[in-house]
Amino acid sequence: MRTHSRRALLGAGIAVVGSGLLAARATGEFSSGPHSGTDGRDHARGPHEPHDRPSDYVAPDGPEVADAERKRGSGPVREFRMTPTPARIDLGGRTVHTWAYDDVLPGKEMRVTAGDTLALTLANHLPQSTSVHWHGLALRNDMDGVPTLTQRPIMPGVSFPYRFTVTHPGTYWFHPHSRVQQDRGLYAPLIVEDPKEPLSYDREWVIVLDDWLDGVDGSTPDDVLAELNHGMGGHSGHGHGGGMHRDEGETGASVGDHGAPATGGSRRAGGPSRVLTGSRSTLLGGDAGDVDYPFHLINGRLAEAPDVCRAKPGDRIRIRFINAGGDTAYRVALGGHTMTVTHADGFPVEHAETDTLLLGMGERYDVLVTAKDGVFPLTALAEGKKHSAQAVLRTGSGRTPGRSTRPRELDGKLLSAYRLRAAESARAVARRPDRTVELNLTGSMAKFDWAINGRQYSPRDRTPIRAGERVRLAIRNHTRMWHPVHIHGHHFALPDGGPRKDSAIVLPGRRLNVEFDADNPGLWMVHCHNVYHSESGMMTVLGYLKG
Repeated sequence: MRTHSRRALLGAGIAVVGSGLLAARATGEFSSGPHSGTDGRDHARGPHEPHDRPSDYVAPDGPEVADAERKRGSGPVREFRMTPTPARIDLGGRTVHTWAYDDVLPGKEMRVTAGDTLALTLANHLPQSTSVHWHGLALRNDMDGVPTLTQRPIMPGVSFPYRFTVTHPGTYWFHPHSRVQQDRGLYAPLIVEDPKEPLSYDREWVIVLDDWLDGVDGSTPDDVLAELNHGMGGHSGHGHGGGMHRDEGETGASVGDHGAPATGGSRRAGGPSRVLTGSRSTLLGGDAGDVDYPFHLINGRLAEAPDVCRAKPGDRIRIRFINAGGDTAYRVALGGHTMTVTHADGFPVEHAETDTLLLGMGERYDVLVTAKDGVFPLTALAEGKKHSAQAVLRTGSGRTPGRSTRPRELDGKLLSAYRLRAAESARAVARRPDRTVELNLTGSMAKFDWAINGRQYSPRDRTPIRAGERVRLAIRNHTRMWHPVHIHGHHFALPDGGPRKDSAIVLPGRRLNVEFDADNPGLWMVHCHNVYHSESGMMTVLGYLKG
């Protein structure tokens, strides 16, 4: 991943691309079908409450969504073009066949300014349908990128125009919300600059963390999900869309719109077993994960051939951490340095010093460091697993640290999101919640029957909320595994003045109450950001009621 001087960032131009689209626009038909809902009282849907009618919900392309987008305004249009395609990628001494955006890993960074209109033409050259979810952005609902819920799947050979106003500055990223495609090479950072940037720094270093198995000894994420679903108790994956069928015009394995491949009678279709057993982490409350990844990467590179940030001693460097992994939490530290945390999931926090940070899948943190003189490892320890990833900060002469280097800072002071406080500008206004939605995380590794409130995901099953409400999500983890819970289209506040976030780790047996303002109409997912848990059913939908 490239590094940027602040001067270069502010002067960078954005390429303009042509049009000529075969668009697959989202339509109101994604609201059709039977929907579960409440009777309008301020509690979660009970098991015997009546079903709401499809027409009761705001459609992803409804007038309410269009009106909310108009109120955001429309700044300068920043146009991009991107092609997901099968690719041959060099990880740094190991070449794999995978899927990637424009043949690079991670995908090329997108950089815009808050207030801009982002316009992306996605041309699908994959053998499967795909989509793009803009992780962490509060954007218009029909651009959120969830097939069968907010848009049609983007079929092979078809292009789709994403276009929306970007409102909040910060560190974000994007990836498919189609099957387990995120656990291939389909992800990239999205940096939204603040036109009134309050921080002073000389250079940026964007760090994208990832666990990797695609193309290694014949493994694919689809095979791994099939093994987990079949081999851990015979449960077949449900995934987005609920059914097992081949999309019209697709090639490859039999798949659902948003789900796992059918397992048939085979335990796994290819490659060695990737089921992880015996992984333990005190920080994660027990079991660390389900999948045994052979590699861990920083900016698409193995530790043997690391990404290098070159700077001068004394430079203030803003490091933007993004965990793009599928099943791995990372503990990160920069050898010889303390880090000052400035942002969590894009929003400012009261500055706090730390030696190390723990990132669940989907989480982002921004930190500032003052570079010392020498060569320093930036290490991402796969928490509770066997391996780590490494990059290098070089400000002077010296040997590159070996791949097994473990900075002492990894065992030093650790700050979690729950110990941070929102900056005054990002603090939620105190208000009594109008509605409480109970989200009970259920399931087990043995059956791999992950769900919310005991119900596996269906795009037709929605929990209603109303525009203008303060909504409390009462999250209870009834499982023996940790889950990074992610909400689409909104940012919730952690308790007691905690930071505003869109993703948060919920430990086994624990409960977490978070609150957000219902100010972005549409149909929005809440799910575990472990891609294998979500694609096995641990997802649900919050639906805005009309009127």
